[in-house]
Amino acid sequence: MDSNEFSRREFLKRVLALSAAAALPTILTKNTLSAARPKPRIVGPNERVNLAVCGIGNRGGEILREFAKTGEANIVALCDVDMGAPHTEQSLKQFPNVPRFQDFRQMFDKMGDQIDAVSVGVPDFSHFPICMLAMSLGKHVYTEKPMARTFYEVELMMKAAKKYKVVNQMGNQGHSEGNYFQFKAWKDAGIIKDVTAITAHMNAPRRWHGWDTNIKSFPPGQPVPQTLDWNTWLMTARFHDYNKDYVNGQWRCWYDFGMGALGDWGAHILDTAHQFLELGLPYEIDPVRIDGHNDFFFPQASTLVFKFGARGNMPPVDVTWYEGQKNIPPVPEGYGVSELDPNIPAPSTGQIQPAKLNPGKIIYSKELTFKGGSHGSLLSIIPEEKAREMASQLPEVPLSSSNHYKNFLLACKGQEQARSPFDVAGPLCQVFNLGVLAQRLNAKLLFDPKKKVITNNERANKLLKDLPPREGWEEFYKL
Repeated sequence: MDSNEFSRREFLKRVLALSAAAALPTILTKNTLSAARPKPRIVGPNERVNLAVCGIGNRGGEILREFAKTGEANIVALCDVDMGAPHTEQSLKQFPNVPRFQDFRQMFDKMGDQIDAVSVGVPDFSHFPICMLAMSLGKHVYTEKPMARTFYEVELMMKAAKKYKVVNQMGNQGHSEGNYFQFKAWKDAGIIKDVTAITAHMNAPRRWHGWDTNIKSFPPGQPVPQTLDWNTWLMTARFHDYNKDYVNGQWRCWYDFGMGALGDWGAHILDTAHQFLELGLPYEIDPVRIDGHNDFFFPQASTLVFKFGARGNMPPVDVTWYEGQKNIPPVPEGYGVSELDPNIPAPSTGQIQPAKLNPGKIIYSKELTFKGGSHGSLLSIIPEEKAREMASQLPEVPLSSSNHYKNFLLACKGQEQARSPFDVAGPLCQVFNLGVLAQRLNAKLLFDPKKKVITNNERANKLLKDLPPREGWEEFYKL
């Protein structure tokens, strides 16, 4: 069946065909749905995890190769809506005999009983439907950051992960490297304590920098490449005619498809602080600077202030996010030079930055100040004189037992705990979802972290869910 003809009835039939249910009802109650779902397979300690890979070009292809290098994965299926396009060729040559699909629904329909886990390396807005269907079928899920484009979708993904009891991991790979173990050790030893402010910055050129901010409409439609299944590429998003500035990384520019610089880099910079300082969700998000605001794509520069309340004996924290080439954050006295760190990959634009613009953070506590980079980069105490004074008090930092990809696969085998599961990564991503709403509306937002509602802006509160999904894609919100 062509994906354009993929009706709700057929969707339910295909999903239920993978279960032990004898009947195929067209309407699923909660009880029927629960009974129909298979449990995750227990992967033996001497087995490899049967991994299906959704997204095999660009970043998705890099993830595929990283999983293959672990020796813990058996690649059983490849799925990409642009199968055969130039950016998929390397993956196809590396795995020439692995079954190929353009529609993830057809992949699960035909091969569901052969899949233990799924890697999702596709545009931000299309993480949600693939992950939801995979989890509902008892498949472990690894998905790139951010988890999803909207606050509500992240919420549903967290609930589904608990409901279906699958292993889940978000792909902020530095969360299995040095900074993860260092931050935890320093926090446990009382070196990092009483944090009151964090500056986070990503000032590299972005794909939309230099675009016309007086834009009045989306770009005109263009012929769809022969290799591309455009309808499936759009998934739950509202319909757009194809344009080259939507695909192959360009989706990151648009509010309809991506999460901008904050969604791209925030999870690599703020992940450890968010987890180990137990920040949770903010009560206020203030866009104190927005350059080039428009209704379609991200600003040329933004400064966002996130206010987090006190947690137990920890004081309130203000996190200030700086992005944009001419929006460099102030640095404290004794900061020194931010050396280029091999742990920090070049931005997807391929442009290497001057050292002082290295993505990273400055953490201010009542007694100490720390500086750090992105991904797995280690923190250092500043100024240097203070670092030397503190050297003898610093605890030993354990080495990582596995990188992020192997950690996920070992978690699927019950041998490790996933380090960035959805209950850890979800609230972090929801912070970014709220930040993007402040950018999009250029408005201060007041948020109730307990009720999870925006209290001062009705439109913003509705945008926690955004627009309803396209017809035929509603079922993914009910799984």
